[in-house]
Amino acid sequence: MNERDVRLQRLAELRARGRDPFVATRYDRTHLAADLKARFEELEGCRVRVCGRVMARRGHGRAAFMDVCDESGPIQVFAAQDVLGEEAYDALRLLDVGDFIAVEGEVFRTRAGEISVRAHRGDIIAKAIRPLPDKWHGLSDVEVRFRRRYLDLIMSPEVRGLFRKRSRMIAAIREMLTGRGFLEVETPMMQPIPGGAAARPFMTHHRALDIDLYLRVAPELYLKRLIVGGFERVFEINRNFRNEGMDRSHNPEFTMLELYWAYADFRDIMTITEDITVAAAQAACGGLKTTFAGHEVDLTPPWRRLAIDEALREHAGCSMSDLADDESAARLATDRGLRIDGPRNVGSVLKKLVDEFVEPRLIQPTHLMEHPVSISPLAKRKADQPELTQRFESIVCGQELANAFSELNDPIDQRGRLEAQAAARAAGDEEAHPMDEDFLEALEYGMPPTGGLGIGVDRLLMLLADKQSIREVILFPLMRPE
Repeated sequence: MNERDVRLQRLAELRARGRDPFVATRYDRTHLAADLKARFEELEGCRVRVCGRVMARRGHGRAAFMDVCDESGPIQVFAAQDVLGEEAYDALRLLDVGDFIAVEGEVFRTRAGEISVRAHRGDIIAKAIRPLPDKWHGLSDVEVRFRRRYLDLIMSPEVRGLFRKRSRMIAAIREMLTGRGFLEVETPMMQPIPGGAAARPFMTHHRALDIDLYLRVAPELYLKRLIVGGFERVFEINRNFRNEGMDRSHNPEFTMLELYWAYADFRDIMTITEDITVAAAQAACGGLKTTFAGHEVDLTPPWRRLAIDEALREHAGCSMSDLADDESAARLATDRGLRIDGPRNVGSVLKKLVDEFVEPRLIQPTHLMEHPVSISPLAKRKADQPELTQRFESIVCGQELANAFSELNDPIDQRGRLEAQAAARAAGDEEAHPMDEDFLEALEYGMPPTGGLGIGVDRLLMLLADKQSIREVILFPLMRPE
């Protein structure tokens, strides 16, 4: 007989005794485990009610100790037959590790010095039919950890702490932005045109309207419509969906912060990017210094500003002049032995150079600036170098955390760039930006000078928690079916 069958037998016996553990609907707990430990001198000898999952059980005969864990942590419960009574104590013989128990009793300290609750009443209020993983070995298989996150959370206080840290981080970002006058908004998750980023979308079909819709790759174009409509500071913290590869820093569903700030430019956005990161770091880490992949990182502003041309000269042994057109870019890719999937043009070769030679060498926080127009279809041009844009990407420990720019608000220039993107899309570039006539019409009503920012919330937590895989910081990452 396997363990599950044994537990089912115990459940049947409990029910035969009139103690069905699934009948309970609520329990009036008076204290969390952490409260009892923090306030022991005040609560010693007092009657309390606690509840939680039994994570360990020791002792036999007429007395037993149990570790009962609630959301704040564990508390030891001491159950003795002479206190509980023979019938109630005998029912606890049917208790398994993993079951939920409600206990009423007095707070005391054992001779070994451990703060505990002496049970005067104990009831099993939910039964675990399956056994938990072995306490000492836990969940060592990462696939199992991510696939059955509930077990990972049960067995690991550190994992529970990580996701509390995530919640604190997001709350701190939200509080900072609303405190500066930004309005939190929600924009469509399903869009008729998947704009705002160079990415392959997921598609679905709406039966009633008989139209194809796309899960959004970014909220950008809708947030800009709000700037056109008169809101001057807006932000959204929500999910994006991109139908592309998965690796340690990419999950098809991920959380982004995007904000748009009228009458601000990319330099203002650099500052607020740093301020957001500071707020997140203080909430998650309690300071501005952290460690990621063995690197000591100091997030104290201001961060380094580095033009892409300078970065290429410094780290890749070439310059933007070597990428004057698609032909020269393709030649450079051949000379360097760069493997590029898809068209070998200025954008794809530059991205490969940055990915392989520049970003891995940017450990301390750096704003990588002045991307070419060809790969920045929504960014405003530099006035003195119109082939470049007022755009930057924030890089820390070789990983992109943010993408931002002074937003292109010239509807004529924007139309030309989207037409070029549409042509690239027609030529086979599935990640090229589609034409969006409604957005162009909105721009023609006038949008003030605006700065915009997108920050990957998952990647930010990876940095602050020193996690090497994005799946570590997402509660339920996408997994291949078993």
